[in-house]
Amino acid sequence: MTGPELEEAFDRFWEDLLFEAEASAEPQAAAFFRLYAKLAAENGDCIDLTYTPARNEVRGGYQVDGFALERDRGDLFLAISDFRTGRELQTLNAAQIDALFDRVRRFCELAIDPSFIQAVDETSPSFQAAWPIHAGRSHIKRIRVIAFSNARLSTRRKPEMAGEVLGVPFVCSVLDFARYASILAAKGGVEPIEIDVTSVNGAPLPCLPAHSIDGEHTSYLVAVPGSFLAEIYGLYGAKLLEQNVRTFLQARTKVNTGIIRTLETAPEMFFAYNNGLTATAAGITTAPLPGGGLGISSIDNLQIVNGGQTTASILYASDSQRKDRRADLSRVFVQMKLSVVNPDHLEEVVPLISRFANTQNKISEADFFSSHPIHLVLERISRNQSAPPKAGSLSGSKWFYERARGQYRDQLAYGTQAERKRFEREFPRDQFIDKTDLAKFEVTFECRPHVVSRGAQKCFLDYAEKIGKEWEVSEARFDKHWFRNIVAEAIIFRGVDRLVGRSDWYQQDRGYKAQIVTYSIAWFVHHLRERGQEIDLDVIWRRQELPAEIASSMEQIAPQVAVSIKDAPPTMKNVGEYCKQQACWAAVAASHYVFDVQLDGLLVDHDEAEQLRKAAVAARKVDQSIDFDQVLVAMLADTQPYLSFARSRRLLTPKSDAAIKRLTRGDIRLPASERNALKYMIEKMAKAGFELPQTPDLQPSS
Repeated sequence: MTGPELEEAFDRFWEDLLFEAEASAEPQAAAFFRLYAKLAAENGDCIDLTYTPARNEVRGGYQVDGFALERDRGDLFLAISDFRTGRELQTLNAAQIDALFDRVRRFCELAIDPSFIQAVDETSPSFQAAWPIHAGRSHIKRIRVIAFSNARLSTRRKPEMAGEVLGVPFVCSVLDFARYASILAAKGGVEPIEIDVTSVNGAPLPCLPAHSIDGEHTSYLVAVPGSFLAEIYGLYGAKLLEQNVRTFLQARTKVNTGIIRTLETAPEMFFAYNNGLTATAAGITTAPLPGGGLGISSIDNLQIVNGGQTTASILYASDSQRKDRRADLSRVFVQMKLSVVNPDHLEEVVPLISRFANTQNKISEADFFSSHPIHLVLERISRNQSAPPKAGSLSGSKWFYERARGQYRDQLAYGTQAERKRFEREFPRDQFIDKTDLAKFEVTFECRPHVVSRGAQKCFLDYAEKIGKEWEVSEARFDKHWFRNIVAEAIIFRGVDRLVGRSDWYQQDRGYKAQIVTYSIAWFVHHLRERGQEIDLDVIWRRQELPAEIASSMEQIAPQVAVSIKDAPPTMKNVGEYCKQQACWAAVAASHYVFDVQLDGLLVDHDEAEQLRKAAVAARKVDQSIDFDQVLVAMLADTQPYLSFARSRRLLTPKSDAAIKRLTRGDIRLPASERNALKYMIEKMAKAGFELPQTPDLQPSS
């Protein structure tokens, strides 16, 4: 980014920060951490972090603002914030960065000291961040530290090894403001990784050109040294993995013991035994090798789309703290198919390569939910569905569903000032929902707050698996009514979040707000269902605000829930970890909390509401059959656009082709088999983005 562009991005950052702080009723420092931590997790720099602002400002003090421990793979993630309140973009120099990392280093050393653990209060952020290190030290094989700063690095700094702490590698990286803005602006939301192969490997990697398509797509076969893979994965971690594969590995997969065993006992046979890697890149630089042949000297935007478990296991085996079991990576080689894709087509092609490369392993369609048609449905509905005016307003607005990261920001960044203001009036900032928000709201109202408490990415994957199956059974329920219910859930969730953040009892003892909110709402929903009732979400949609009666109920319930979740069993000293357990929800669900508010006009009978939902879905299925005839009538005018699109996406079948030929001749009387084939093809075209005539059927905006 140029200087003026960065300054403009900095102004937008402050707008986002102030809005986040106001909406969440949290200090600016907490809002800053949330903004950076969310982006870092999406980018692969870390997994979902727990906010623990632990610090001691005395000389030689410590600081850690967030943590996460992946026990199965031995990665401890720690974050430290360098939040600056000045409205001018400042500079971050090397000495300041080193000082930040030293504060984290000191915290790690203190965390394993029993006297430190005994001295700090168990409810304090210092204890909550230190206890996983103290209790899980034997599981930690690598410490990954990331510094969050809204200042700009004077010199760009790549992830680097900074020696060892607690006897394990200490890897440091920086997310400064220039990089933060660059990731937000990156095409497809992916920050390119440039690998200097010669520098890391000591020489270019020998390769064999295998296939090329008109210069748009070129494939190479490479025998990659295990030491090279361990080195780059040790520095970049999950950032090297394509996003869907990364989500799967971070949410589900343990280290593969079979791969580890081969690496330890027969490293020279690893090339023969292992299936290898599939990877993509936006470009490579090649160089002739001294002995003849071709070598890869650098790789631009490397993403591993299949073989992430292999790569992680190689690093794990090389990090083994028992030297007699540490794998000899000098004897390990891994086959890799590297596809170099035109940068203009990366966003489209890489997910497809990832999907097809993973058809024979445990990564399911749910793991590719980020590209599921359901997002297109939500996006189209949100762009067309006006919400009722709020009390005191003359006109309504709309709720913006962000299918791909950056859509909302891009709308605010381009066009004239008048156009931007008009867009923000139509889609206010506080009426924005993204994919992880969707999962958080829905799973909370499903009374599974322990899943929400596991973090945005794991909650999203859990929800994706469930909703993907429901989509396969029937797409009919995913309509405007469903969208309105999601908006109503968002209004309730965010309203409760604000009232908890502003309450006196919370401000006197801050911490675990996210858990308190999801657990409080889930208990309230569960409590009503036990009495055969549920919140009338249609009322919430019509009012476009949290009713005072529900707000008063939650003001009484939330502090009681807070006491319950903080009363963790003696064996579970970390409250955040306790909230992730089914046992925590069982304890809260069985609790009897007191609230004395009348909810007249805000509740409906649960069984009646369920019958109405089923009737609406059945009616929509009938409408779909009727509306397909309207599509056929529209096709009579010109079948060519339909035919061309279907051919380009390989959707055409012999029977659908025969149906189109009949329509081209003006014959709308299709045999049942051809009609069904054509309808199926049209549905697939709609999901792929083909613009159909404006009918409720097949148009995902319904």
